[in-house]
Amino acid sequence: MIFREVEDPDLVAKARRGKVEAYNLLISRWEKRIFNYLLRLVGDREDALDLSQEVFLKAYQNLGKLQDQTRFAPWLFRIAHNEAFSHLRRRRPEEPFEVFPVESGAATRQPPIELTLAVETALRRLSEEQHEAVLLKIYQGFKFEEIAEILSCPVSTVKSRVYSALDVLKQILAPIDTRGVE
Repeated sequence: MIFREVEDPDLVAKARRGKVEAYNLLISRWEKRIFNYLLRLVGDREDALDLSQEVFLKAYQNLGKLQDQTRFAPWLFRIAHNEAFSHLRRRRPEEPFEVFPVESGAATRQPPIELTLAVETALRRLSEEQHEAVLLKIYQGFKFEEIAEILSCPVSTVKSRVYSALDVLKQILAPIDTRGVE
């Protein structure tokens, strides 16, 4: 027998039938990406952890409302988006939107700290909408159609946000010396 990794739609179907183990596997598959996404949006580890738990609880409670089981990831990120922005709205209005760095695994090759800081600084100059579109496209690897679903906006708007953000980032980062970066 050839072992085949269980796909998200299969796990969703099992979870809908009350198989908690299937939903736990979905959580373990997606929890790190959801946490990192939330951390970049809200900037506080504890808040991101709390929000992650809320996201997975709401997803479990609303699993029956997911119409297309193949769209689990964009649906889950839409819940995360909603939770993050509800949290951000509860913040004092005078607090500016900020980009927060996320630590990555030690096993990956890291770019020079100067480049990392320059990118983080450049990301702070993007609008909130551009920033989130870049996070979803570049950092999370979603397709434009999936991002549109997550953000509840047209695909053309997503493309505009991503491409204009990339233009801004290119202008800001162009003078940076990236020699030695692979």
